[in-house]
Amino acid sequence: MTDLKVGGVPEHFNYPWYLTLKNKEYTKQNINLRWKDYHGGTGQMCKALRSGEVDIAIVLTEGIIKDIAAGNPSKIVQTFVKSPLIWGIHVGATSSFKKIEDLEHATIAISRFGSGSHLMAIVNAHNNGWDLDKLKFKVIGNLQGGIDALTNGEADYFMWEHFTTKPLVDNGTFRRIDDCPTPWPCFVVAVRNEVLENNFTEVKKVLDIINHQTEDFKDIKNIDSILAERYSQQLEDIQKWLKITEWNEGKPITKNLVTRIQNKMISFNVIEEKKNSGEFIKNMYI
Repeated sequence: MTDLKVGGVPEHFNYPWYLTLKNKEYTKQNINLRWKDYHGGTGQMCKALRSGEVDIAIVLTEGIIKDIAAGNPSKIVQTFVKSPLIWGIHVGATSSFKKIEDLEHATIAISRFGSGSHLMAIVNAHNNGWDLDKLKFKVIGNLQGGIDALTNGEADYFMWEHFTTKPLVDNGTFRRIDDCPTPWPCFVVAVRNEVLENNFTEVKKVLDIINHQTEDFKDIKNIDSILAERYSQQLEDIQKWLKITEWNEGKPITKNLVTRIQNKMISFNVIEEKKNSGEFIKNMYI
């Protein structure tokens, strides 16, 4: 039995992993796969990949590209969700900020530097023509940290996935000012180089199982009701999310896509230099 550890955010995107684990599909392939929730998101998972705390991570594309460029000894093996992620731009319920222009000089809550909430705040600022060198950040760790920071005034706005934070908008904790979609496919699967060298076949089996699950995921009976109940969402919100979300179903990520993302990240001053895009990728389907 091969032991492998996989990590991801505890959100609806990753429910296919829960189903395959529940059905013991990896055990049938002689793989002992263990899931770990990362409430701190991609920045926390990049750190976990570096330390060997996890072997496989379902991470935001922009976060892992930045971290591999900075020396994370991992590779992207495929896109997981090929549609963009919709980031809600939130302020506290009693905030005086009303529109996106009001936020130009405001303090941004981010889970950690290099995380999606950090990088997408830069993308949003770039989209609005703001001076990226003047952005002010407050590190808050995770979603709960964002709630606390906006409630007690330590930060002014916070970007997190639209549908995950929708219940907080509904209950009056947050007010959403706008949305900012990622200009690229949102989630990829990253694997530590050491694991790819030693357990290539087992990793490929894991990918085959999860890709088979996502292929028919939207066709599962009552999947909208199941997700709404599990993630405390309104049914109509989950139905909207299912409509706009597309999984990848096993196609490898291309060098052209990584190059395009690197070019954008250079223009956002997120990375300093472009690297050979082949260094970020391991093709599992040669």
